[in-house]
Amino acid sequence: MVALIVVGVFLLRLVFLKISLRNEKQILKDGGKEYGIQNTKLLTVIHILFYLSCLVESLWKQQQFDWISSIGLLLLVFSMSMLYWVTRILGDIWTVKLMLVKDHKFIDHWLFRFIKHPNYFLNILPELVGLALLCHATYSFCLLAPIYAFILYKRIAEENKLLKEVIIPNGIIGK
Repeated sequence: MVALIVVGVFLLRLVFLKISLRNEKQILKDGGKEYGIQNTKLLTVIHILFYLSCLVESLWKQQQFDWISSIGLLLLVFSMSMLYWVTRILGDIWTVKLMLVKDHKFIDHWLFRFIKHPNYFLNILPELVGLALLCHATYSFCLLAPIYAFILYKRIAEENKLLKEVIIPNGIIGK
């Protein structure tokens, strides 16, 4: 059951990737630009590696679904719900890459005002913790979470710089 849930969440992630790819293509067509290309590649690799490692560790341990797995599943449901919500708020400017549309403006939604970078703190982090708990993947988490955290830290720094130097000076859109 654990393996099926991991595969299901990964497939759901692929649905969001399809949305991102569609948005990326349109952003570039409309004169937008991608930033932090190397960091995005690293995030992609570590995200896939995290999923695979947790799945392999779960299969290796022959992990059964229990109350800890239930907590992990709840975190995964929460994280996917937050991902859906963030993609609805950002609409056609949401991508998994760090991309800005031409004349990108700050989206002034209460979620972004009160929780800076909700996609990372309400989606990615609960997703990783949830996946590790679901799979009882202690080794995977201890090994890969610090690496992931470092790469994500760099991504957030890149985004903060763009917010300060490009996005906010371009103006604000209320939502």
